[in-house]
Amino acid sequence: MPVKSEATRQKILESALGLFREKGFAAATMREIATRAGIASGLAYYYFPSKEDMVAAFYEQANADLQPLLEQVHAGHKQFEARLRAMVETKMAYFAPHRNFLGALMGVAADPSHRSSPFAAETAVIREMDFKHFNRLLKETRTKVTADLETLLPRLLWFYQMGIILFWIYDHSEGQTKSKTLLAKSAHIVALLVKASGLPFLRPARKAVVEIAELILN
Repeated sequence: MPVKSEATRQKILESALGLFREKGFAAATMREIATRAGIASGLAYYYFPSKEDMVAAFYEQANADLQPLLEQVHAGHKQFEARLRAMVETKMAYFAPHRNFLGALMGVAADPSHRSSPFAAETAVIREMDFKHFNRLLKETRTKVTADLETLLPRLLWFYQMGIILFWIYDHSEGQTKSKTLLAKSAHIVALLVKASGLPFLRPARKAVVEIAELILN
């Protein structure tokens, strides 16, 4: 894409994100986005046929930007708990300028049938990349898990991450200190549970967790 075209596309996307933050995803219109970007509505539609395409572009850019940052996390943390915590912290730091936008998107984000949801079929590629990072977390920290948990745990850790980020989006404490405390304490608990999951006396509980996870994830 020519430099001028890319600059126009980025201007439209930034205008859209600003309006989504201010008015919410549903209330913002393509006409308003074009007006804020200082272009004709037809040109906005040329670059982005819909608001959902703008959200998809934001997700794709964020995913691309995060890959080298997560590589640094993998390289810098050899223990499970520290790496898990750093992975989530890295994402919160990256998305911090867009926290209000993510909050405005929550109305559709929770609906897996909506293409702008992180749970949708259209965002599966991004989810799969995240699953691979959580699988690396387990493998590279040499965290031993039982065979019945091995394929499920990366996805369960992804859901854990999403829960922390959801809390963070709506955390109005100064500097989101509550979220930081929640992450630190919960990551420690998760690490303890993962390590203890293979103990023989926990087999009935683990089996129940696996059954529930398979029901939800499959």
